Amino acid sequence: MSTIFSIGIYISLFQFLLLLNKKSKSLSDKILASWMLVICVHLTSYYLHLQGYWEVYPHLVGLIVPFPLLYGPLLYLYVLYSIKPDNKFSKKDYLHFAPVFISYVCMVPFYFLYSAEEKHLLDSGQIDDYDTFSTILVVAFIVSGIAYAFYSFRLLKKHQTIVEENFSHSDKVSLNWLRGFIGGIGLIFLSAFIVLLSRDVLGVHFPFNPDFIFYSILIFAVLILGYFGIRYQNIFVDNAIVVHTERTKATYQKSGLKDEKATEKHNELLRLMKDQKPYLDPKLSLNNLAQSLDTSPNHLSQIINQFEEQNFNDFVNKYRVHEFIAKASTDSNLSFLAIAMDSGFNSKSTFNAVFKKQKGVPPSQYLRNQS
Repeated sequence: MSTIFSIGIYISLFQFLLLLNKKSKSLSDKILASWMLVICVHLTSYYLHLQGYWEVYPHLVGLIVPFPLLYGPLLYLYVLYSIKPDNKFSKKDYLHFAPVFISYVCMVPFYFLYSAEEKHLLDSGQIDDYDTFSTILVVAFIVSGIAYAFYSFRLLKKHQTIVEENFSHSDKVSLNWLRGFIGGIGLIFLSAFIVLLSRDVLGVHFPFNPDFIFYSILIFAVLILGYFGIRYQNIFVDNAIVVHTERTKATYQKSGLKDEKATEKHNELLRLMKDQKPYLDPKLSLNNLAQSLDTSPNHLSQIINQFEEQNFNDFVNKYRVHEFIAKASTDSNLSFLAIAMDSGFNSKSTFNAVFKKQKGVPPSQYLRNQS
């Protein structure tokens, strides 16, 4: 197990230094770097505990006790600033770290008023001065981790909706790894809950140190987070982002776009899609299309939602699917992938997913049925 800990410590330290020396760091990069440092210190401290250093140097006891309370906030803030263009913390963001600050304040007497021997006795369970505090802290760890994982999932889901409102392509690869990572963090705290419930409430005796479960998952998460976190950058590359909180008739009436003008722009949009085929551009965005129609992205989004009853992503991909079917029916020399790329899709996986969503069957089966 010491080998696994060593790997986790070195990798988290390496990724911290790599991010620290990265040019033009985004806020999400800085959050990730901070998290890597926290993980490195956390793993190092526990590794020293396993090697018996806490018994030799009792003043090391308790230094990283509140550290698990950092994981939830750092996860949430990393997700938040990975999918939005802001590059500065808001004041309320610092409130996420209030529980950590409070925990350290509560432990001030332990750090400065307890002797080395008393710290050793407390760590071995022979002094119960901090039993209540420890119980509260453990519950806070678990609730914090699971709650932040849940809210991070919600944040990512909301982001996916915004992407589909603004872009004809969505970086689902980066979203998928982030979903998986959020699930991994949630799994760490969920497994902690199950182990603590089994051991402390049900009286189950484990034939091994159950802490190894949490730290093994954490080390694996370090590998995933470091690799993909450095590889993928902010998903929003276009500054014109339209966010719809709720699409209602009343909302549209307040938008300033009159019915006659909306109908005119809708007809203009349909002509543009038919004659100029802007959907053949894989990176077509709501902002680009709005500029071609000499209207605002918000009004164009309203027109598509109101008249087509679709979001921007589905609207554009509908034309791409029709383009693919038309080309595939007349040209059998090219592969499906080549035709899909010529029709505006940017990857095989996106093409297959979109086609099946719109037609209900894979492209090969659909074309066989049509022949």
